[in-house]
Amino acid sequence: MDTTKTPAPNAAEADTTPVALEKTETPQDAAAEAQAKTEAKTETEADLDAAADADLDDDAFAEDLAGEEQPSHVGSAAFAIVSAGLSVVALSGSWVAGIVSERASIAARLELSQAADANAQIAAQFVDPWHTTAMVNGVFSALALIIATFVLALPAFSTPERTLPTWVRSVSWAGIGLGALGVLLFVLMYFDLLLAIPKAAA
Repeated sequence: MDTTKTPAPNAAEADTTPVALEKTETPQDAAAEAQAKTEAKTETEADLDAAADADLDDDAFAEDLAGEEQPSHVGSAAFAIVSAGLSVVALSGSWVAGIVSERASIAARLELSQAADANAQIAAQFVDPWHTTAMVNGVFSALALIIATFVLALPAFSTPERTLPTWVRSVSWAGIGLGALGVLLFVLMYFDLLLAIPKAAA
């Protein structure tokens, strides 16, 4: 009697079943890993886009804030124009200088005596009015010079980023130049250095 046992018919199939399971599970793991990488890449791109949008918003906010903080320079421009106007008035003459000159002439004539000589009459009619006119124009020129210098020096006492517009600086320099010329003419006229006082013949 043969007592050897023959293997079951499905023994080979049982041996090969794990191999088949491993082969079927590998594509699933690869697909899951690829899907995870895709999701991570999508999240990274979304984070980068959000960061870029935040940077753009910050830049726009900074530009708006800088535009709001920029000074208008209205006061500096007004003072520059005033200085240039005063210097022009000082050089060309003003009605204030004319009135003061006429008043000085009348006062000098009233102080003359009937026995006054020709030189005294010349001094009363011409020299005193000339000096008075020169003094008024010199005051205007000095004011123009001071105001223009103040406008140009104003940014040095404020924030370092503050700068005056080009035309404001140009007008201020013009006021300084004309004001200095007016002060020089005042000195020459008041001390009779530009024109000598006429003298009557003895």
